[in-house]
Amino acid sequence: MLKKSTLYLLITILFVGLLSACAQSSNEGTEEAKTVKIGYFPNLTHIATIVALEKGYFKESFGEDVKIETKTVSNGGLFMEAMATKAIDVGTVGPGPLLNFYVKNKEYHLISGAVNGGAVLVAAEGSGVEKLEDLDGKKVAIPVIGSTQDVMLRKALKEADLKAKTSGGTVDLFAAAPADTASLFIQKQVDAAATQEPWGYVLENQAKGKLLLDWDEFAWGKESTNTVVAARADFLKNKDLTKKYLEAHKKSVKFIQDFPDESKEIVIKHLTNLTGKELNKDEVDAAFSRLAVTTDVNEQVIQEMADISKEAGYIPSNDIKGLIDLSFLK
Repeated sequence: MLKKSTLYLLITILFVGLLSACAQSSNEGTEEAKTVKIGYFPNLTHIATIVALEKGYFKESFGEDVKIETKTVSNGGLFMEAMATKAIDVGTVGPGPLLNFYVKNKEYHLISGAVNGGAVLVAAEGSGVEKLEDLDGKKVAIPVIGSTQDVMLRKALKEADLKAKTSGGTVDLFAAAPADTASLFIQKQVDAAATQEPWGYVLENQAKGKLLLDWDEFAWGKESTNTVVAARADFLKNKDLTKKYLEAHKKSVKFIQDFPDESKEIVIKHLTNLTGKELNKDEVDAAFSRLAVTTDVNEQVIQEMADISKEAGYIPSNDIKGLIDLSFLK
């Protein structure tokens, strides 16, 4: 039998340990609540996020009590997977991957626009492709299956009475990283590419490609939604953080619209530091002329993207009711 003194000592130790564990658990929850994990791609179509980070708009808006973590990914699928594992709370991504994930899990929402346009359709030299209809029986590079550029290409093909092979048509869609498309052009492995900038400019100037559809003609033209702000549902529960994120985002969009040259310099510096490769200023200038930075969202375009994705078999349903929530933005 334990002595009373020994028993009291054990109870005290257990009680102190319990308090310590509770305090640690509480601190972890507080730390998590005060950390915002922002995701984006290291390219020009994510300029709003890049400028907001470089100008300190997020830091200024959130305040000193909130820690900001950033994560870069190379495509929308990876972005959404990171969001699914809570490695990203909020950030910029293409609407294609976002709606693909939303249909299967309603935990992701579109809360603002970021960039319209920024994508072109380029034909390879010697491909015999002079117009959209000439893509019949040809191979076209896209960044990723189910990507925004994939959906845009399918929209363009439909207007020319063409379909992808996977949908019973004749056009072969070939997934390849945008950085690899110039080599594919030179090696004559693809006949065209639906790609985002600055890769369209690179294909024209380094691989002798021919611009088939400029950004204001491709798919929905200037209304083509290229990049949006996406957030997890549990992040949106914190209305204060959500509003502060969008305050910084709107401030960044306004700065880019008012000071395009300075914004381009900011992006070049940021991406050089991030990737170790300096961007060509001519490439950036050309790419910038092919996009529109905006917070606007054309909800009809997003719905049509869902319709096309369903037709392609990427999603089981085109019901995206609830995906778009612009209440915080307004």
